[in-house]
Amino acid sequence: MKILILHGPNLNLLGTREPQVYGSTTLDEVNQKMMDLGKALGAEVSCFQSNSEGALIDALHEARTWADGAVFNAGGYTHTSVALRDAISAIEIPVIEVHLSNVDAREEFRQRSLISAVCKGKVGGFGWRSYELGLRGLVDIIKGR
Repeated sequence: MKILILHGPNLNLLGTREPQVYGSTTLDEVNQKMMDLGKALGAEVSCFQSNSEGALIDALHEARTWADGAVFNAGGYTHTSVALRDAISAIEIPVIEVHLSNVDAREEFRQRSLISAVCKGKVGGFGWRSYELGLRGLVDIIKGR
C-alpha cells in the first residue's frame, strides 16, 4: 500500500508560523511521524509540500499512477481552489482532507471547503495528529474496513 501525504501553502513554516494556532511541530517532524506510522500500518508513505497550486495539482495527478490514496492539507487553497477540487475528483483514489486547526471555529471564510465534497473524509482541529487520524482512516478505507 502506497500513500501520499500532501501539504499545501505555508505548511513549510510549521513550528514557527503562529504556533498558538498550528503548534510547534515542524513539517519534517510531521513527515517523519507519518512515515513511521505508515510503516507500522503496512503502508509506504511519501511526503510532498508546495506553496504552488500547480505543483499540488501535478502531485495529485501523479499519485493516481502509484498511490492507493492521499492525505491532503490544502492549507488556504482549501477555501479557494476549484482546480484542486477538480484534480481530487479526477484522480479516483481516496483522499482525506486534513487541517491542523479547527477551521469551523475560525474566520468565516475558512469554514467553507471547496474540496470536502470530493474527499472521502475530513479531520481537523487536532494539530499534527489530524494527519495521524487521517492516515489511519485512509488505511482503513483502502483495506475495506
